[in-house]
Amino acid sequence: MAKFLPLAQAVAENLNDGDIAAFEGFTHLIPTAAAHEAIRQNFRDLTLIRMTPDLVYDQMIGMGMAKKVIFSYAGNPGVGLLRRMRDAIENGFPHPIAIEEHSHAAMANAYEAGAAGLPCAVFRGYRGAGLAEVNPNIRHVTCPFTGEVLAAVPALRPDVSFIHAQKANKRGDVLVEGIIGIQKEAVLAAKRAVVTVEEVVDDFDDLHPNLTVLPAWTVTAIAVVPGGSHPSYTQGYYARDNAAYLEWDAIAADRDRFREWMQKNVIEAGVEDFAGRVANLRKAA
Repeated sequence: MAKFLPLAQAVAENLNDGDIAAFEGFTHLIPTAAAHEAIRQNFRDLTLIRMTPDLVYDQMIGMGMAKKVIFSYAGNPGVGLLRRMRDAIENGFPHPIAIEEHSHAAMANAYEAGAAGLPCAVFRGYRGAGLAEVNPNIRHVTCPFTGEVLAAVPALRPDVSFIHAQKANKRGDVLVEGIIGIQKEAVLAAKRAVVTVEEVVDDFDDLHPNLTVLPAWTVTAIAVVPGGSHPSYTQGYYARDNAAYLEWDAIAADRDRFREWMQKNVIEAGVEDFAGRVANLRKAA
């Protein structure tokens, strides 16, 4: 059953050096605060899984936390490159990382297979694509019923998954609204799941039809972190901070500037800083 914990304790109790970890959120509800707490606690040798590595994985890779990244798109959404990830791949800085690249469809199916307790995902995909030539974990199987040749990839089963959501109730159930992405499957596929939320409420009244409720038994720990998704957005609470994504490109392009920014804005900053950022974003609007 879910335990309500401070974020630092939730991360310390559920993430370990060498873990396979997913910090999921598809443009919406990216668990930035959880990723920043992992950076502050200086975890190492992580295998990071994420459908769309963006700023949080650029930061974690640049801080030397990752040994491997399993992903389906690497970029700063709407801007361009992930410069710290590219520096690690091309130049081995701060150290080399292994990569395993997939399509979005493959990642989604692999999470679903992990959530179902299956060893692999089988689906139609990769026809005419060259990715299988550089990724040995993309294979093919023949359907025993139709003879059709299908793609197969290993199931994704993280040691721990982190997501952000709008609300938890006092029982520990979690409500996610808006663009759901693959958060539900990432939680169900993982051995442990940590959820940051904007607030805790008595119940989930006025339910929206486009939502997911994760029951308390699927969640290990919940931390209340208002603004914990910034600079991504949380539907119903705050908008995406597009300026932050634009600014990141210049910050990440220079190794020294990157380290200085991380020291000031992550290492020395606390969880409460997220609420302040969102408050400033609302004032600017």
